[in-house]
Amino acid sequence: MLILLLTAFGMQAQKKIVWFDAGLKAQYGPTGFYNSKMAATGSGYNYAIATGYSLGGKLGINWEYNGLAIDVMTSNANQLFDDSPSDTEVNYNWRTVDIYTLFRNAQNLGYFEIGPKVSFINKVEETDNGNISEVTDSYNKNVVSGVLGFGMNLFGQREGRFSGIIGARFEYGLTDFVSEAGKATGAPTRNAGFYSDGYAASNIAFAGLVFEFNWGIGYFGRAKCGARSKFIMF
Repeated sequence: MLILLLTAFGMQAQKKIVWFDAGLKAQYGPTGFYNSKMAATGSGYNYAIATGYSLGGKLGINWEYNGLAIDVMTSNANQLFDDSPSDTEVNYNWRTVDIYTLFRNAQNLGYFEIGPKVSFINKVEETDNGNISEVTDSYNKNVVSGVLGFGMNLFGQREGRFSGIIGARFEYGLTDFVSEAGKATGAPTRNAGFYSDGYAASNIAFAGLVFEFNWGIGYFGRAKCGARSKFIMF
């Protein structure tokens, strides 16, 4: 009993300066890109719902109720048109490595996050009537997006050893998906004259669910009496 009391007193005597957690993440939901000219009536392109997914991990640097969440994820995304000028179903698929740097506020078993994402595009393919063509050169090698998300704890505590959360995340590209080379060929279309009356950017978008399994690493604590801070494992 005495040992338990001393341990509890020692934990109370430590003031957390900053604490760290890590996690595994997965997200899934509708993906695509928005191009105002392709979406316009009479363009010949009929937008359809397509989905994608991302897998990766997270490092959290936290203080009080606020923190910085750094996510690194690999993604597979799609944009589908169920009708096109070729009268066939056309799908665009791109694979990326995504780095998120998000401010996160977490209180009352919920969280809110906002910040940028940088996507490094590895490969882009176009599938038209079953024929697959690699069109990576028509697209930029990286794209910056804005990210907004929120969610809640499913189990565990934010500063505990283990916790699980579920949330919603919304992302929209702030820079153009199409490269200078792609603009000359009318990408994402194959019609070089598609932008003859004015160019329209293609902006990547995602809206879906995100799942996160976290475990606490530890924290820097300082004794209230003013002793030097030290790192303490959870």
